[in-house]
Amino acid sequence: MEMIRAVLGWTTVINIAILVLSTIAVICMRGFISKFHGRLFGLDEKDLGRAYFQYIAQYKIAIIVLNIAPYIALRILS
Repeated sequence: MEMIRAVLGWTTVINIAILVLSTIAVICMRGFISKFHGRLFGLDEKDLGRAYFQYIAQYKIAIIVLNIAPYIALRILS
């Protein structure tokens, strides 16, 4: 039980770090990223803005559901 809680704790830290870095990258390098992804996938900037927001939102929900909630449940049980 202790090992699973430790793994969930560290995966939460790692995933939150990835989320923060991704969000900073999208905010700070939006022009470069939009041009790159626009050419790569054939999308315009308006669609890419929505896609970036959707990615960040879904990743945040996944972190909460798959890492934080089980971690809290294990903390409560032990």
